[in-house]
Amino acid sequence: MNQTANSLRGEAMLTIGGQDKLLRPTFSALIAAEDELGPLLAMVERAANGQLKLGELSALFWHCLDDQESYSRNDVENAIIAIGLTRCADPLRAILAQILKGTQ
Repeated sequence: MNQTANSLRGEAMLTIGGQDKLLRPTFSALIAAEDELGPLLAMVERAANGQLKLGELSALFWHCLDDQESYSRNDVENAIIAIGLTRCADPLRAILAQILKGTQ
């Protein structure tokens, strides 16, 4: 089944192993990310200032990955390296916008 991202919900796609996979920033995913990374607003501020660390990016993507059962966290990290930070900017922007604006 092909999934597509719903931009109104802050969803985005990340290519993992040549397959496009859905990043879905659900409330529970964002809570899990916050438990690991600390306050999300502080993370958004770091991102806005160009201070977001690679580990924070991979953790956020991992927690938002809709299909965690099929992929390891290492798979997500390898995907980030494979596609490069420039191509990670769009999914990161979508998730950060969801954190700040919600679906309204």
